[in-house]
Amino acid sequence: MNEDANILILREAYLKFQTGDFSGLIEHFDDDIYFIVPEIENVPYGGLWHRKPAAIKFFEILTSAEDISDYEAREFIATGDKVVVLGRMTSTVRSTGRHYSTEWVHVHTMQAGMITNFTVYLDTAAALRAFQMVTTALT
Repeated sequence: MNEDANILILREAYLKFQTGDFSGLIEHFDDDIYFIVPEIENVPYGGLWHRKPAAIKFFEILTSAEDISDYEAREFIATGDKVVVLGRMTSTVRSTGRHYSTEWVHVHTMQAGMITNFTVYLDTAAALRAFQMVTTALT
């Protein structure tokens, strides 16, 4: 597919994510998809997720760990089979009640109109602070 078609597919996928249509979102994933998310202490969804069932599990864990209140894909940049998406988000970590905001970059590889690879870049320090459990000394 051409670059414009890939961007249209990804715009639709991001809209499905924003509206909570995860089953519709998953339809855009290749069966052999790779998800790569930074590993951050206390963040339960970091790491490598391979194949569609793992991607489904990723979204289950993500939505149980965080309440994303603001999510915006701002810019789509395509070259060949790669599409880079620039955006921002604000989220509340359910286990700590802390909020964090981050600019993010997602790099997608597309083949035959399907997402085959999804790599996430974000402010890992902001996420770490939000997921960090606070302990206090007892007196």
